[in-house]
Amino acid sequence: MRYRCEAVSVEGFIQQLAVAYVARGYLFYVAGRIPEHKEPRRVDEKLIERYQIDVSKWARARRKRLGQASVQYLRHLDFFVIVATHGMHRFYELEGGNVRDVRRRAIRYGGYAVGFRGGHVQVRIDLPQYRLLKAWFEEEATRRSAASLAKTFYDLPFEPYYLVRKQEFNLLRAVNRRRKSAGLPLVPLECIWLKRRPVKPFGS
Repeated sequence: MRYRCEAVSVEGFIQQLAVAYVARGYLFYVAGRIPEHKEPRRVDEKLIERYQIDVSKWARARRKRLGQASVQYLRHLDFFVIVATHGMHRFYELEGGNVRDVRRRAIRYGGYAVGFRGGHVQVRIDLPQYRLLKAWFEEEATRRSAASLAKTFYDLPFEPYYLVRKQEFNLLRAVNRRRKSAGLPLVPLECIWLKRRPVKPFGS
């Protein structure tokens, strides 16, 4: 079966990266963008061949027993990431100082930040994006109706991973503090999505 690496959506990319890779020990990475003049699928093939990524789960298990790393490749549009586990691999030899540790520097894409702390993968709204949202909601908190603000919260384009939910509830509390001070109706808690909707990262 052909190695599947092209995510069809931001949500699928983040889900595959966080749940299937980082949560399973793929803590080291390089990330980048494919130049406009290059064909993304040709780049996919080149990188998959260079790092011998297209191998069976049995080969990965054998590599692990031998102290070798496993490597995965993932792309959405022109953004790609190569992730690896602990161990020996030519990925580390060829990438050298470009390799980052997700425990120290999160992978940022599509408004999300994917990190790893305390033994768990962490997905949150990336800080610059969160600050933009906070500024907008604080400015509009008393200008818009509760229904309008609730719809904006409901329509936020972020899957409700644990830390994403916490961030959105923080935004909602900030909005309702301002509305309460102004004697306005509060925005209901029900406007925050609580359950993540799993997607098929590579389509049907």
